[in-house]
Amino acid sequence: MPLHPQVSAVLAAAPAREAVSDDALPRLRAALAGGAAAFSGPGTEVAKVSDVDADGVPVRLYLPGDTPALVVFLHGGGWVNGGGLDTYDPLCRYLAALSGAAVAAVDYRLAPEHPYPAAFEDVDTAVLWLRRTGAAEFGLDPRRVAVVGDSAGGHLAAVTARRWRDVGAGFTSQVLIYPVVDPSTPGKDPAAFPVPPDLAAVQLADGRYCWDRFAPEGYDRAHPDLSPLAADLAGLPPALVVTAEYDVLRAEGEAYAHALAEAGVPTVSVCYQGQTHDFLRGLAVFDAARAAVAQVAATLRAELA
Repeated sequence: MPLHPQVSAVLAAAPAREAVSDDALPRLRAALAGGAAAFSGPGTEVAKVSDVDADGVPVRLYLPGDTPALVVFLHGGGWVNGGGLDTYDPLCRYLAALSGAAVAAVDYRLAPEHPYPAAFEDVDTAVLWLRRTGAAEFGLDPRRVAVVGDSAGGHLAAVTARRWRDVGAGFTSQVLIYPVVDPSTPGKDPAAFPVPPDLAAVQLADGRYCWDRFAPEGYDRAHPDLSPLAADLAGLPPALVVTAEYDVLRAEGEAYAHALAEAGVPTVSVCYQGQTHDFLRGLAVFDAARAAVAQVAATLRAELA
């Protein structure tokens, strides 16, 4: 279908965005944080929200009630931009309220100040803390834990699910929202994607910058931690993979879902028509955002029951 009218309206009203660069990054980070309220809304009330120190990693824990199930949430932003915990606060609140599970948003370190593998180190530290100290302190069940991430956070979630499987402490479920899984995508021609050329060009340019700052020259991007499609995927937890029709990441997300299914992993892949990248945060502007979060929440509620 064509771009959804709501998406077209938001794109048309948005001011011209500065191209991502080292000089522009502080301003882009501030803009993401500053625009969160208008894009995502005020957020849903939940019973308790706690900012905790997970052995040096900032984590915001959303507790919708007396539930022992836990969702580890890893935000997007190309590994270089997250806007802080406040940017994803409305989304995490809504996800906790609908799923009935505690949601732990991990504020991992960002590139280029902290390139790969810093983000993975922080995620692992936070997960270990949540499954031990956090579980005891907040009454969580360390055996009923899902991992969820969007965009670059989807990449972190996919790899984290595999890394913890490898040490015998796998997750119950994984949800990957327009995940980054193929380092070669940003080098492709914008015309190769069923996305308006100007939009594809911006998305690909962002991708090139983000990959170059997260895993600079000298890193082996064929390593499974950087290229999840290269990994052995058998035995991973059930997966929901969400993509957007007008997103250059759609093809790689769908390819990863197919690879999971081929490896015997129970997998559902869904593409939201008329939507573009980062639509899930747009709770205040996109009907599809609330529908998608509801689908994610229903999946988590079923898998973590």
